Amino acid sequence: MTETSSRMEAACSLLAESERRYLLYQLAETRRGNLEDVVSEIAAWERGEDGTVDSEYRQRIYVSLIHNHLPRLADYDIIDYDLRSGDIVLEEGFDEIRPLLEQFKQTESKPEIRETPLL
Repeated sequence: MTETSSRMEAACSLLAESERRYLLYQLAETRRGNLEDVVSEIAAWERGEDGTVDSEYRQRIYVSLIHNHLPRLADYDIIDYDLRSGDIVLEEGFDEIRPLLEQFKQTESKPEIRETPLL
């Protein structure tokens, strides 16, 4: 397997999880964000505009981000994050997966996600 194909497989695997995609969609707009804001946005996207987001649901998203999604994205140099401050910043590796992320975004089932361009 070539390095290019293994990197493509890794990118597809990373973007297969909706919470990771939603996180990256949000960060793509400003290249940085705060964990609390990201959790709120992901919860709203997952539950929809009319859905209720209780603290237990937000906590589930928070835990999955800090124990799974953030470390995985950091391992591939797509983001850097600081749990103490809650700051999340896009790294150089993001630019490599951006075209693929844009393709995923165009096919999302939620119109409010599809309609906002990645900057």
